[in-house]
Amino acid sequence: MASGAWIVIVILVVLVGGANLIAYGIARGMFRSDNASALNNLGKSLDAARKKNGAMDELRRRMEELEKNKQK
Repeated sequence: MASGAWIVIVILVVLVGGANLIAYGIARGMFRSDNASALNNLGKSLDAARKKNGAMDELRRRMEELEKNKQK
């Protein structure tokens, strides 16, 4: 039982450490740019995420249209 608990603790430490490493990388990349401010870089990254979501919405609409045409 004790060895199972240690395995869970190690997994949790690795997950938390990985999340912190990813957050550090994002923050460092945001503030490291030469020509733009940190807030400008954050806005650009959020805009890119919105564009990806828009592409997925378009794909979803096309799939729905194909399903409707297939049923007719």
